[in-house]
Amino acid sequence: VTAFKMPEDIGKVLDKQVIGPTTENLTMSDFPVQSFKPKVQIPFQSLPGQCPRKVEIERRRRLYLSFDINELLANEGIDSNELMPRHHDPGNMPTIEDKKDPVFPIYLPLEIFDDDEYDCRTPEEWILTGLEPGSDDRKPVPGKALLPTDDVLGHEDPKSQNLIYKWIDVGVLDYDKKTELYLVHKTDMNGLVRDEQGRPILNGGVTPEG
Repeated sequence: VTAFKMPEDIGKVLDKQVIGPTTENLTMSDFPVQSFKPKVQIPFQSLPGQCPRKVEIERRRRLYLSFDINELLANEGIDSNELMPRHHDPGNMPTIEDKKDPVFPIYLPLEIFDDDEYDCRTPEEWILTGLEPGSDDRKPVPGKALLPTDDVLGHEDPKSQNLIYKWIDVGVLDYDKKTELYLVHKTDMNGLVRDEQGRPILNGGVTPEG
């Protein structure tokens, strides 16, 4: 009788034993699965002939993923970079020949036009989708934010004429009910939300030390 000896490189051996495609999600993400699921007003137990709840959730999830806010705005003739108000330069005002309005440049912030009357979730409910069942740590919630590409100048002077604003993938960390503002963090090249040490940002970035 001999004892069973496990290979030292058991991981490499198992990686070679891949039989066909898999339905397992192999994408590494800092976002919980439920944060991507849309909210539907469908009973959990459906009658025969009606669309099951899980099927409707999956259909809407794929539908929403097919939308691109840049394409939707471009189809309406909207330039995202012009949505943010900037400092006015009286000596360099556009003329009528430039097909721009020289009298009324953009000066109102975008958030005052926000209408949450028909939102399917409250901001607090959106944040709570970062909680996974059985876990006390709240993960970021995926989203897109109109942010400047230059982080340094964007913090110093958000209305600078030199800034370029784009819709950027972010992780929503927290929500301030008084100011009605979200705290977001840009994702890295791999779509992860990490701090300077490469650790996942949990609970809105609040550490045990405060």
